Amino acid sequence: MTTLRLGDVAPDFEQDSSLGKIKFHEFLGNGWGVLFSHPADFTPVCTTELGYTAILSGEFAKRGAKVIAVSVDGKQSHIDWIKDINDTQKTDVQYPILADEDRKVATLYDMIHPNASTTATVRSVFVIDPNKKIRLILTYPASTGRNFDEILRALDSLQLTDNYSVATPVNWKQGEDVIIAPSIKDPAVLKEKFPKGYTEIRPYLRTTPQPDL
Repeated sequence: MTTLRLGDVAPDFEQDSSLGKIKFHEFLGNGWGVLFSHPADFTPVCTTELGYTAILSGEFAKRGAKVIAVSVDGKQSHIDWIKDINDTQKTDVQYPILADEDRKVATLYDMIHPNASTTATVRSVFVIDPNKKIRLILTYPASTGRNFDEILRALDSLQLTDNYSVATPVNWKQGEDVIIAPSIKDPAVLKEKFPKGYTEIRPYLRTTPQPDL
């Protein structure tokens, strides 16, 4: 099994789902993707996670990102569970849940960690860019629910820093100041790239208002 790293091409696959057959790269199209696994259907933490992701689905869509979940349970189990998610979390799950009974996707993405469980997938998250490159990987144990606001925040950072010569500081949120890349030193280039000006805290630490998206 090959360990996936940042910058690797996200493995393609074809797998059944709650919404029918999914060809992963075709499903993603030219946009961003968030692939996330959960240990099992009809479990409490997963129910809250998938429900909240459905609540955030409009925010992901605004950023041109599709979300897709995966577990090793079957299609009908997913369909039945979605009714519970919608009822208990007061939402409407519209995104697909992959039915990975043969563990094809779990194996491709190294989602089963034998020292944690030999059968259930851990809580993995892969953020994938329009070039099908893996840009972010998170792995949580089964007992700890993920923060999907943080996944959305990280997606904002990735999209912003892809388009501008900046990085985002600790706890950054959309609309806050960003950090200018240390490699940019020419005053003329700085003025051109950052017309809103900047604050030099140290020569290597300069902040500027977030560029307009």
